[in-house]
Amino acid sequence: MKVEVRDVSKRFIGERAALDCVSLTVADGEFVALLGPSGSGKTTLLRVLAGLDFAEAGSILFDGRAMDAVPARDRGVGFVFQNYALFRHMTVARNVAFGLEIRPRNRRPSPAEIRRRAHTLLDLMGIGGLGARYPAQLSGGQRQRVALARALAIEPGLLLLDEPFGALDAQVRKNLRVWLRDLHVRMGLTSVFVTHDQAEAMEMADRVAVLNAGRIHQVDAPERLYTDPTTPFVHEFLGESVRLACTVRAGQARIDSVPSATIPTACPPGPAFALIRPHEIGLLPGPGAARAVGVHTTGPLKRVVLMFAERDVEVLCPLDAWTPGVGDTCGLDLSRARIYPLAAAARGAAPPRGGHGLPAAAMSA
Repeated sequence: MKVEVRDVSKRFIGERAALDCVSLTVADGEFVALLGPSGSGKTTLLRVLAGLDFAEAGSILFDGRAMDAVPARDRGVGFVFQNYALFRHMTVARNVAFGLEIRPRNRRPSPAEIRRRAHTLLDLMGIGGLGARYPAQLSGGQRQRVALARALAIEPGLLLLDEPFGALDAQVRKNLRVWLRDLHVRMGLTSVFVTHDQAEAMEMADRVAVLNAGRIHQVDAPERLYTDPTTPFVHEFLGESVRLACTVRAGQARIDSVPSATIPTACPPGPAFALIRPHEIGLLPGPGAARAVGVHTTGPLKRVVLMFAERDVEVLCPLDAWTPGVGDTCGLDLSRARIYPLAAAARGAAPPRGGHGLPAAAMSA
């Protein structure tokens, strides 16, 4: 199933927009993660896709068919809730069969077929011997697999998962996300997965949509989100970032705390800020604005702690790279910094086209 979200907005009474003109396309067979902080709109978007909430503006299309007036039961969507939502009074097998048993009579499989399908799915989930148990008799990981089996029993065109691993310990989470990704591929599913766990999103998804305050900031392959963030929010939300105030004049951003450091930019003139990841900072021999206060070897890397711009910044360097000794000063290569207008700090807006990541010569600061 191909999914299209077109300019969807949703507001709850007395609150800011939970979704603010959101657009997203999920290709047939794709695994997309919705990633963002609490309150960013991830679960609301998932519920709108499922038909559990309805958008106030915009449209949802499944394989080109508008879903705006289609109730949840007729959308062909499997939903795995964060708290699993299993029926405590039903056995595991009955939980899995529930979605089939409540279908209208003309669409309902025979009782024998329902039982067969439920046991086949439990076998697929690796819990084939647990059909007669009740949810209270299962571990968290087992309950998660039952919830997933129930969602798949109706043979959905779209599988939606709302932080399904949130209640599990770290090792179980790790095992289940590898297993779920493999299941997605083997069954040819189209899946949308909500998480606030960056590692989870990066490991499992074909593409990740990063949300904040009801808007999608960037949709991209996991590696590109980290190496080529298009907004300051994405840059600072994923991984470590060092923020430095700067001023733009005549196409050059000058770092305020290091006046000799300039970076070419297409940002408009005026106050701005630079973002750079610690591993992107280059160290240059000679006097400069940074002073080493600690040097440690960790496996294949050296960690150099610098006092720079009135704070400690940890820089990772290869073992064979030059590094200063403790107490020594050094210059800084900040050419890989991205420059954003100061106004972008509040709204997380993307910089002007070509306004960041421009090549620049190494600079001694």
